[in-house]
Amino acid sequence: MEVRVGRAKRYYRSVDYDPKRNQVILIDQRLLPHEFTVVKTKTYTETAAAIRDMVVRGAPAIAAAAAYGLVQGIYQFRGSSLAQFSRHAEKVFEVLKSARPTAVDPVNAMKYVLERTKRATSVPEAKELAFRAANEFANQSVAECKAIGQQGLALIRDGMRILTHCNAGWLACVDVGTVTAPIYAAHALGLKIHVYCSETRPRCQGSSLTAWELSQAGISHEIITDNAAGLLMAQGKVDLVLVGADRVVARTGEITNKIGTYIKAVLAHYHKIPFYVAVPLSTFDWTLTSGREVPIEERDASEVKGAWGRPYKVGKGKKLIPVGKHLQYVAFGNPGSAVWNPGFDVTPPELIAGIVTPVGIFRPEEVWKNKQILESPLSPKADDCAGGLSA
Repeated sequence: MEVRVGRAKRYYRSVDYDPKRNQVILIDQRLLPHEFTVVKTKTYTETAAAIRDMVVRGAPAIAAAAAYGLVQGIYQFRGSSLAQFSRHAEKVFEVLKSARPTAVDPVNAMKYVLERTKRATSVPEAKELAFRAANEFANQSVAECKAIGQQGLALIRDGMRILTHCNAGWLACVDVGTVTAPIYAAHALGLKIHVYCSETRPRCQGSSLTAWELSQAGISHEIITDNAAGLLMAQGKVDLVLVGADRVVARTGEITNKIGTYIKAVLAHYHKIPFYVAVPLSTFDWTLTSGREVPIEERDASEVKGAWGRPYKVGKGKKLIPVGKHLQYVAFGNPGSAVWNPGFDVTPPELIAGIVTPVGIFRPEEVWKNKQILESPLSPKADDCAGGLSA
């Protein structure tokens, strides 16, 4: 997407790779919307740390970052033995896989890269095949997001008010986004739409990232607190809820997404508001039998007890004026209290009107029946993944 930095606009992807320097290029999402900064990780362990620390986040984006991180690790191998190369690649895979365990996309992306290296007859060939495979995955992810935009247009009408949760925009998806793809497509057609960005505590990706994206695109929007969604729906001000997902259990139609998604789904169901999920094909998990098997990441207590932000002062006309350039952590929770901070929750299929994919919109119960259509051409087959996705 094009980003305005100062007076200039420039095209960026949220994840990219420099093969000459063997560096993964990421937009530091922790600093937005206050500062737009590009960081370059030099090793696969740095890339894993960037995924874990949420420099990059969003299932498709961390999938591309993991794929390129795997390439990084593969290019760091200096031997000539294919057997030793394979063991090294598996080690790199495990490090990147463990960075954030809930999303299935990174595992699918890396398994695709590893599968391609098995065709090689030499280490140099294996490295080249890995690089090509990671590029294919990233490019396919962008193409799928564009297709999601066209499929999701069927849900949007002129004057619609849409509620989102967390960030499933281009920042989370290499480019274009999943949830934002239909919104961008509708905006390009001149449809008048208004988006409510649920703030998404505790890391506030809705208020910091989705709102920033929509502002860059010139799309009408407002930030609401997570707890305001119920009142907004009760007042009849929401026509559609559209969220992303980090994993769709294909057998059951359950979706795992950012904590708070389940609450939005329950509220939408009560108020008879359609609740849709937008995902690329790599988000489908064909191996698990229940959402209870999804590993739910638990994050640090500091996210709940405080927040990072840039200090501002209130100027004339209530204009916010930045004070200093550095982000600061502000604590507001009771220091002595324990914290439970799950990063995700699971929404049951009966609360989901449909799942928007690059190849159509499906009801949750239709997913498994359409396995041949919905299996990603760049994802490993279910038999190849058995036993490895929920570790």
